[in-house]
Amino acid sequence: MRRHGSANIDESAHIPTMSASSPHAPTPIPNWLPRLLGFFIAVGPAATDMYLPAFPAVEATFGTASGTAQLTLAAWFAGLGIGQITQGTLSDRFGRRRPLMVGTAIFALATLGCALTPSLGWLAVFRAVAAFGASAGMVIARAMVRDLAEGQRAAIIMSRLMLVMGVAPILAPSLGGLILIVAHWRVIFVILAVYGAVCSLLAWKVLPETLPPEKRVHLTLRGQFDRYALILKERTFITHAAMGGAGSFCMFAYLAGSSPVFIQGYGMSPSGFAGIFGLCSCGLIAGSQINARLLPRLGLSRMLTIVSRVSLTATTSLAVLAFSGVHSLPLTVAPLVLALSCQGFSNGNTSVGALSRHGAHAGSASALMGLFQFSLGATSGLFVGLLTDGTPRGMAALMMCGSLCAVIADRCRPRS
Repeated sequence: MRRHGSANIDESAHIPTMSASSPHAPTPIPNWLPRLLGFFIAVGPAATDMYLPAFPAVEATFGTASGTAQLTLAAWFAGLGIGQITQGTLSDRFGRRRPLMVGTAIFALATLGCALTPSLGWLAVFRAVAAFGASAGMVIARAMVRDLAEGQRAAIIMSRLMLVMGVAPILAPSLGGLILIVAHWRVIFVILAVYGAVCSLLAWKVLPETLPPEKRVHLTLRGQFDRYALILKERTFITHAAMGGAGSFCMFAYLAGSSPVFIQGYGMSPSGFAGIFGLCSCGLIAGSQINARLLPRLGLSRMLTIVSRVSLTATTSLAVLAFSGVHSLPLTVAPLVLALSCQGFSNGNTSVGALSRHGAHAGSASALMGLFQFSLGATSGLFVGLLTDGTPRGMAALMMCGSLCAVIADRCRPRS
């Protein structure tokens, strides 16, 4: 394998998917590469949530009514939806490295525009463009894992990526809140712009190309839509993607609903609420790391089945307690942490399962899965807003629905 340092990398330089000496030997993967891909994949989740605590300050700056800052979040999700589909196609056509480099550069420039915006309307426009760029890291990083590995080996690598991607949306609001204590809300976007610029530089100088020219796909627009239709007809993809989407539904129900539950319902201080966030984050981290250790023993399919049942048990317990009127902080937190820990197990495994039969067009399959996850996640967040009443009922009911859908999708999965 060729080494890639700080020097610029030729387009022809890549990590081959198979060893030249043995067609069945797995290619050695540098220890730093999963960490680098995790750094790229966290751009989207971090940029989604870091500015959420700044909504009141944004509205005050522009003199708009309460709730109008939600427009910028809707614009962000619209940009992610378009970007998820587009970036996967571009990476299958031009390789992984160049679209990732350009996408993160677009994110950096548009996010700098967010920091300098003169109005809420322009902030929404810049957020949509930034989301389009940020989706490159989220889609292409998963596709690169599929380029390099498959099966349990890919699931172990994906677990390390999901460690970063899973923690980012949980920690980002707390980080944004800390920034607001000492600085203006525009500083949040300056920091995110620097993050994007660093990602673009790393993609240019360090990231190896994992999709060689002979494996790239040249399709017309009609051909690309036909490819998406073909992927969506494949049972292994759709069932694993459904499990991943159900997990996102569950996760976003927690992210959107936890603040009213703990601050309004239980009267916790912001620092106490941050402690709950941190505890759930620890569960998510532990789940992703234990998953990597148990996969060789239990296997990908069995692991998904076990975790989906545990998650349903935890969220059902949470819902029963919520609707029975039990007002106990420990009894609310315990099943919540267990459910979030299950997400640490399942996030990477569902991605690997969905992409397992689509190595020739991993970018397109990864894009569809990302679109699926964020669409369901955004829907969950919307429902939580409608059901919020200061109790855990709305959050718990939606988390249970997500876990139940994951179990149903698991039962529909083809067993190899």
